[in-house]
Amino acid sequence: MAKRDYYEILGVSRSASEQELKSAFRKLAKEHHPDRNPEDKGAEQKFKELNEAYEALKDPQKRAAYDQFGHAAFEGGRGQGGAGGFGPDFASSMSDIFDDLFGEFMGGRRGGGGRGRGGRERGADIRYNMEITLAEAFAGKQATIRVPTTVNCETCSGSGAKPGTKPSQCPTCQGQGKVRASQGFFTIERLCPSCHGRGEFIEDPCTACQGAGRVTKERTLQVSIPSGVEDGTRIRLAGEGEAGERGGPTGDLYIFLSVKPHELFQRDGADVFCRVPIAMTTAALGGSIDVPLLDNSRVAVTVPAGTETGKQFRIKGKGMPVLRSNVKGDMYIQVEVETPKSLTRRQKELLQEFEKESHKETSPASSGFFSRIRELFEGKGG
Repeated sequence: MAKRDYYEILGVSRSASEQELKSAFRKLAKEHHPDRNPEDKGAEQKFKELNEAYEALKDPQKRAAYDQFGHAAFEGGRGQGGAGGFGPDFASSMSDIFDDLFGEFMGGRRGGGGRGRGGRERGADIRYNMEITLAEAFAGKQATIRVPTTVNCETCSGSGAKPGTKPSQCPTCQGQGKVRASQGFFTIERLCPSCHGRGEFIEDPCTACQGAGRVTKERTLQVSIPSGVEDGTRIRLAGEGEAGERGGPTGDLYIFLSVKPHELFQRDGADVFCRVPIAMTTAALGGSIDVPLLDNSRVAVTVPAGTETGKQFRIKGKGMPVLRSNVKGDMYIQVEVETPKSLTRRQKELLQEFEKESHKETSPASSGFFSRIRELFEGKGG
């Protein structure tokens, strides 16, 4: 039976680049690997055929010889790698597809992924959501939290075995946690199916934890919240997560902070903003107002005569602390001039007298605006 064309086997054209050859080989090798097609008796032959084609075409010199002489280039010992054989660099040509081919047998990664020494699984990380006030974010806080988690079983000290006994070595893998199996010309290493990578098994499990080596328990922890934290800040407490199975490493606890909106203050990074209403007379004549701060103190702010709505006053260094530093932001006071309401008869009379005495200099913006309006319409009318 005549051999198939190597380019046809890989499904590429004769002008295919080195990268195109490699990509085609990787894709087809995974598709036709015998381990993935245990019921297909022809899978191994197809796989060998792919290897032979790629071994010949990936080498520029062998490819040039094949393009000129075809399969005859490798007959009679020429090419040192044809007729189903594999050159000395075949291992390197296959190394970049091993992880794709065998990752599923190794728990996604060589060595078992999340398993620590001896195949013991690391405990899961825990997320805890905590809400604090803006004042607590300003000053910092010592908080007590209660977290439901798993801890090492006190009865068996986390081993999972009944007190007075100990786990036995797994006879399948001889305590290695891994086994090897030959598949054609490959040797595959995978987690032991008997002990699932632990290297041991428990004949007489602990009755308190049913052999898991850990039990569910609510723990009370002290958490230090530093000053200056922002909404979304994450605090990691190493080793305070779930206990690992049968003495495995403990996971971590992550506390995610959310800061409640404040009734008076709005935060923007390290700066704090506060809107303060002031009386019309204070805005017109000037005066002083007491403004609250986040540390529960007050500061006097001088309002100059003629202050308008929207005017901002900066109080340096009275904003939020910058996390893990001695720097503080600023406080910004924005005033809003309040229009008098529910006036008495005498108050109305006084305002009417004031209006009669008013002239352009007392309200330049409004006077100028209406003057421009009159000029605009009078000009159109003309």
